[in-house]
Amino acid sequence: MSRFASGKNAWFVCDISGARYRRKDMRLNWKNQLVGMDYYEPKHPQLAPNRNNKADAQAIRDARPDRVEPYEIHVGVPLWNAPTKRAIPALPQIGSVTVSTP
Repeated sequence: MSRFASGKNAWFVCDISGARYRRKDMRLNWKNQLVGMDYYEPKHPQLAPNRNNKADAQAIRDARPDRVEPYEIHVGVPLWNAPTKRAIPALPQIGSVTVSTP
């Protein structure tokens, strides 16, 4: 089995800058590039997946829909003295008001 030379007089070329460095001054970064000490950067923690990651809650347990209350608005004074003797009710809807007369 062969052995490697010690490399104490060896020069390497940085994969990023192209500058020449001694082997002892080179580092392997997280992108698997052999770079000089001034170009070395560790892997940022946001690039690694979170091991304690839990799924976000999508719904509320035992949720109930909004209650729809009957809502009635009387417009003006009831016309009891009118010949028909009936009030004019107004029933609201979303975005508009419907007035019905008999």
